[in-house]
Amino acid sequence: MTDQVTSVDSDISDIPGKPTSASRTTLSHIMSHNDTNLLGTVHGGVIMKLVDDAAGAVAGRHSGGPAVTASMDEMAFLEPVRVGDLVHVKAQVNWTGRTSMEVGVRVLAERWNESAPPTQVGSAYLVFAAVDADGKPRRVPPVLPETDRDRRRYQEAQIRRTHRLSRRRAIMELRERRVAEGFDD
Repeated sequence: MTDQVTSVDSDISDIPGKPTSASRTTLSHIMSHNDTNLLGTVHGGVIMKLVDDAAGAVAGRHSGGPAVTASMDEMAFLEPVRVGDLVHVKAQVNWTGRTSMEVGVRVLAERWNESAPPTQVGSAYLVFAAVDADGKPRRVPPVLPETDRDRRRYQEAQIRRTHRLSRRRAIMELRERRVAEGFDD
């Protein structure tokens, strides 16, 4: 499977590929009272910012320069995060296109003063576009999945990409039909 992934990606890029592990990272943060919402748990927006920060670091590392968030989808909050939790945000590039990358993120939490294993509290998929100094898209190296898990994530990312493009196309077609019918949305 690795050879198939490498050969497909090599067709679209003359940039040498990078293994998944080359840009994988973990960001850790202790949650404080400043991070809480009205219910006394950590605000989802705080977790989303940590997710975006970790994913951005991975995208920048993989692409070798600036990368901007193009979209975030499937952000799932599985368990509440509490004040004092040590949150670990683990991110890696799952898939690359010509100028874009999907970054997968897992969010884990553990009590800062306990030795219990971390619990998964969230996950997300983000798409980043690599940009040059003028903010224009630039090519990214292909990602080279190293493990069976990496290869599964690569395949799943391709499915998510197909769904994103299909959804965008359907919405644009609907808007065009509404304009043709005289609706001014």
